[in-house]
Amino acid sequence: MRSQRDPAKTHVAKRRDVEANTHCDSGKTHVAQRRDVEAKTQRELGEPPVEKRSDVGADDAGAIEARLALGHPGFRLDVDLSLPGRGFSALFGPSGSGKTSCLRAIAGLLHASGWLRVRGEVWQDDERRLFVPPHRRAIGMVFQQAALFPHLSVRGNLEFARRRVPAGPVRTEFDHVLALLALEPLLQRMPDHLSGGERQRVAIGRALAANPRLLLLDEPLASLDLKRRAELLPCLQAMQAELALPVIYVSHAPEEVAQLASHLVLLEEGGVRASGPTAELLTRLDLPLAHGDSAQAAFTATVLSHDGVDRIARLRFDGGELFLPSASAVPGARRVVRILARDVSLTLSRHADTSILNILPVTVLALADDTPGHVMVRLDAGGPILLARVTRRSADALALRPGLEVQAQIKGAAIG
Repeated sequence: MRSQRDPAKTHVAKRRDVEANTHCDSGKTHVAQRRDVEAKTQRELGEPPVEKRSDVGADDAGAIEARLALGHPGFRLDVDLSLPGRGFSALFGPSGSGKTSCLRAIAGLLHASGWLRVRGEVWQDDERRLFVPPHRRAIGMVFQQAALFPHLSVRGNLEFARRRVPAGPVRTEFDHVLALLALEPLLQRMPDHLSGGERQRVAIGRALAANPRLLLLDEPLASLDLKRRAELLPCLQAMQAELALPVIYVSHAPEEVAQLASHLVLLEEGGVRASGPTAELLTRLDLPLAHGDSAQAAFTATVLSHDGVDRIARLRFDGGELFLPSASAVPGARRVVRILARDVSLTLSRHADTSILNILPVTVLALADDTPGHVMVRLDAGGPILLARVTRRSADALALRPGLEVQAQIKGAAIG
């Protein structure tokens, strides 16, 4: 009687055969041949392939798209997403709005129903019963707490991720990762000899060293004190400026979103309330972001000059110039300017005898009720949109109305 072979053992044997054939390759095998081997492995093991749709190339910069839904008692996530294929996109909302659940569904750690396509690769399509498991999605993921290997040095943690990268195009050079995150001085240190901010930098570096197609950051600053946040934020800003890699960043801190994200998704109770350019959503009076003490505008400006004596930088933006204190600034550099609505006052005429450095001609676009006794005013500054939070008495005294031309006064020290 012929013995029955264990299907699972047969599958394992086939995988080992294919891997052995792959490892015997001289290292010069063409990318197409390697993909053939991977596809054969997937077919033999019953794993779904990572499909590329013909209408979007694998390196298309225009799409991280998803339709995802999942539910459990007391909560349901139901989102449509369309995010840029590079730069930082933020998932923003209060606790319980579904930010982390959405991120974990994109990573494949939660099996939501629907479909997901990342820069031309289909990672999930329930209609075709296709679901790429997390380990095959080429994702880098960093949580609030850095989960470093305690027995490995910083270099060891980074090299561990680097060694596991399959052959293929390198999306982020290792030396570039070290430079972006200022990791070179830390390489010989052990994780228990690092500060919280340093551990997060290493965790992000390890995620980048794994050569991901998509980086997911789940509130990486949330567990840090103000000093450590201030140390890590410039590294994240450098990543935003220099990496072509798409990053999805979860946060409930408006100041982080304003400084880092070019695209914003506002989540409420498991659904998408609004999605679009960050600068636009921050100043939309129909959204909660544009109300209260933290309401702010954000836009990009270019450094024109820096006075080393009085430490004042002059910046140019579409519509005018700004002056702000700065210890150092490099002419030609671009930076995100944040202006809180509470730091903007309005006047009908320009005054010269004032200590306020910035007085900009603006046009009132709209007004909306804010907190009791206050009005939020949306202003056109010749390109960027500003917000001004004034008392209702002041709004009435100035007869503020859409179309009225006024002067916006902003202290240099108040600009972030």
